Order: sequence, then C-alpha cells, then structure tokens
Amino acid sequence: MPMPFDELIETLKLQYEIETGWGDSRGWTNQDFINLSERIHQRTGVTLSHVTLKRIWGKVKYDSLPNTYTLDTLANFIGFNGWRGFVTAHQKNGSTSVAILEDVIVNPQPGHVPAPTPAITDRPTNRRIWQITTGVALVTGIVITYLSINKNPPPIADSDYTFSSKKAVTQGLPNSVVFNYDASKAPGDSVIIQQSWDKKLRQKVSKLDKQHTSIYYYPDYYRAKLIVNNKIVKQHDLLIKSNGWLGVVTLSPVPVYFDSVDVMKDGKMSLNAAQIQARNIKMQPVAPFVLFSNVKDFGEIYSDDFVFETSLKNNYKEGAAICQQTHLYLLCRGTAIGIPLCAKGCVSDVDFIFTNYFRSGKKKDLSMFGVDFSKYVKVRVEAHNRVGKVYLDDKLVYTVNSDIIRSKIIGIDFSFQGTGSVDYVKLSNGKVNYEDDF
Repeated sequence: MPMPFDELIETLKLQYEIETGWGDSRGWTNQDFINLSERIHQRTGVTLSHVTLKRIWGKVKYDSLPNTYTLDTLANFIGFNGWRGFVTAHQKNGSTSVAILEDVIVNPQPGHVPAPTPAITDRPTNRRIWQITTGVALVTGIVITYLSINKNPPPIADSDYTFSSKKAVTQGLPNSVVFNYDASKAPGDSVIIQQSWDKKLRQKVSKLDKQHTSIYYYPDYYRAKLIVNNKIVKQHDLLIKSNGWLGVVTLSPVPVYFDSVDVMKDGKMSLNAAQIQARNIKMQPVAPFVLFSNVKDFGEIYSDDFVFETSLKNNYKEGAAICQQTHLYLLCRGTAIGIPLCAKGCVSDVDFIFTNYFRSGKKKDLSMFGVDFSKYVKVRVEAHNRVGKVYLDDKLVYTVNSDIIRSKIIGIDFSFQGTGSVDYVKLSNGKVNYEDDF
C-alpha cells in the first residue's frame, strides 16, 4: 500500500528535525525557517523562501500543493536524489507509487512543467537511511513510553514559579542576560529556559539552581520563557538594544561585528567587499548577508501611524548574489514591516509583510519591488488610519488596506545579500521624530 502524500511530508519533517537537531518542528519559529532557508541554499544552491518552507510545515495557510522543484530541493537537502528518490526509499510499492504520486499530487494542473532538478551528488547510503529510520523509531518509542508513564502527570501551577532577568550591559552586542528563577516545585527534571521564540535557543537547567546565563547576539525584541514539562509557566519581554547602528555579517553560530568607524564614512552607512574579506569571510560561492541594525526605544511611535523614509543601495551582484536580495525591516513588538527589494528578474523570491498582512512573490505580482541598484533607491513607507503605503523613488507602488495591527516600533534593520549602503533614515509620526544622515 503506497504511503499517502501527507504521511510522506510528515516523514520528511521528522528527518529535518533530526538533520537540523532543532527538535519538534511544530515549535519552530519564523527565524528557524529563515535559517533553514539559508542552510538549504548553502547546501543545494537553490533558494526556497522561508515562507515557502512555512507553507510546507503548515505554518502559513496555503491551499495548493508544493511543486516538484520545491519537493526535489527538500529531498536533496537531506541526502536523497530528488523527491522521487525520497519516495522510493519510503514506499513499499516502488515506482508505481512514485508515478501515482507525481501525476496526481505533485502536478495537479494540466500542462505543468517541473523545473529542472538541481544536481546533487550525495545519494543516500543504506547507512544514512538506517540512521534516519532508527532515529525516528527511537524518538517514537521514547514518546510512547513517556506518554504511558505520564498518563496523569501532576498539575503544574504557574504561581509556584518565579522568573526574571537582568542584562549584563544596558545596550550593545553581544549581551549576556542573567535569568533568576525558582523551579524547585517542578514535578520532574524537565525545566528549560528559552531565550526567545527560537527553540534552538533553549537550555535545560536544574530545578534546584536559581540562575542561568544566556548570550544574545542580535538586537531585537525577545520574549524569554521558563518551561516546565513542556508548559510555559512564566515569560517576560526583553529588549536587547544595539547602542546605535550595528554593522554585522550574519554568520552562524556567532556573527562578525564591525565598529561604527568601519561602517560610517562619507555620510553613508556601508561595508564593502574588501572589508568583509579582510575578516576571512568568503564572498563566493554563496555571499553572506550584511545587517545594519538599530534597536532602541524610539518613543511612542506605532505601526499604524508613522512615516519612514530612507535611501539605500545593494553594492554586490557577483556570482550567486546576482539577485541582490535586500530587505528593509521596521521591527515592532511581536511583528514587523518588511519591504523587499531585488534585481528586477528575481521578484518571484520576495515576500512582503506589513504586520499581519502578508504576500508572497510566488503567488502574487510583486514586480514593483524589482529595482535598479546601479543607483540609490528612495523608499518611503507610511501608515495612517490602518492603511499602509509604500513609495519607491516617490512613486506609489503598493497599498495595504487590511490586517494592519498596532504595535510599537522598536528597531530598523537593513539586510543586504552581499553588502550595501544606506544614505539616511527618517522616522516620524508628527510628534516623535528620529533622523540620521550618518
């Protein structure tokens, strides 16, 4: 009996949990999928946006089924020779099952022509398949055993726990945070401190201890959690400030920071390729992302009533960075406004976000965000009365009439594939004004 498509996808997800080591993907966050998108690109040379990945994982409502190109790439990442190879390894009926799956599920529209499959040389070995299968079976056995023993676990009262924190420095990165907690009444040993929404930033701690210290590498608005037996018993907000503009190359696990004197020159905020390479960071075959970030208390200015203006340019388009992917983010408490820019031929890979409003270039025409980066591009973003507007070079290119929520703006991010420059920034609501021309 052929394995149904939804079971194949669930099996795929389990193997990604093992491959990444990030644990249960049901708890993965937006940043996890951004990181996964980067990993997939580094390993396969193919870009799957984090939104596409969120659709596969059921994080974003999406009625259509994934296409062959997406499935091939997902299978290639975990060592299989495309989706066909993955299905064959997990079906009992071999090629018949694959044919049925591809004809009925993957290609639901007449005339669909699958994109070419990227060349991947690392076919899965029997040992690799055995490791994955054994790992899934082991995890399943542990879960079943746990559930059988803990049919009626003792109740957990949130009032039995305390959780607070203090930052090592008021602002600046990296920043260590000391968590003070009391979990002595925990019914078992499963006590975890999670730095934010990101499940990778978890640390198991002793219920008998009272303190734990974590490092934050990026400025942002975080919500730290104390978790007992998989239940969040306490959480609180943390604003990690940047101490002005921060220039950083976003490498994992630790980013590379640049001093303000390195990035501020001639009235511009910029890094060039030579400066990056001088830190032994390779620009090819996959260019890193450069981030300029300023997270602070801008005052009472909110996502539904503001005007933001800037002028920026992506300075790098060599090799795999030919699309010059660039993102402008206005960070808010619990959400964000994200304006994508790229070379005109690459708009299929961009996503547009305005708090709760979201559109993907895979499904909607976002060609207005394709630009000519041979010159600086002026960007103006504004919102009034729950209506948002985006202007490029003083021309209105996009209007948002729904799903705008009110949230305090706490940061400004510029992210450049390769590297880029920013000429100035302005943020205002008529009462609160922030301006910087570097």
